[in-house]
Amino acid sequence: MFELFKGSTGLPLDERIDGRRVYIRPPAEEDWTAWARLREESRDFLVPWEPTWPADCLTHAAYRRRLRHYGDEWQSGIGYAFFIFSRMGDHLQGGITLSNVRRGVAQTGTLGYWVGKPFARQGVMSDGIRCMLRFCFETLRLHRVEAACLPRNAASRGVLARAGFREEGFAPKYLRINGEWEDHLLFAMLEEDGAKLRARDGLIPREG
Repeated sequence: MFELFKGSTGLPLDERIDGRRVYIRPPAEEDWTAWARLREESRDFLVPWEPTWPADCLTHAAYRRRLRHYGDEWQSGIGYAFFIFSRMGDHLQGGITLSNVRRGVAQTGTLGYWVGKPFARQGVMSDGIRCMLRFCFETLRLHRVEAACLPRNAASRGVLARAGFREEGFAPKYLRINGEWEDHLLFAMLEEDGAKLRARDGLIPREG
């Protein structure tokens, strides 16, 4: 698994998962211009839901540091970053990550995602999450995938519900978002639930 790597970044060249309208693959050096442009034009849309953006966050140097960090996480097995592209036109539309992967008795990781403002509320993230769940459960063989969102983020709550995540609880001041410690709702999906959803969608045959 993940045998072919891109230079010093440690990111696989050949990892791609196709959905109905989008596909996901690890970020590459040549994606920087499209990534920086999309993030900049979506700044006001994204800032309220993300950690504070550093002043240099969209520069080429910062992007290359990001790639090296992603590569280190891939090779150590603790995190996996993907970009989301349209299948028609190969346009960058967002990003999705699995972080804080724990093996041993846990076999779980935490989902994070963002979508560019021009592509919001068009089903992009729902399709991207379906792709990511296939990677989590079929490739990584995880038992559980977790996610969290701010209670006031109705769009994120909706996309997790549509993807089949179960709301599990409330965590006060769970993550520091845009400079403030924010409460979050906690969600999760188990592998057996994901398998049922993939069978329903025709992605794998139902067992039994």
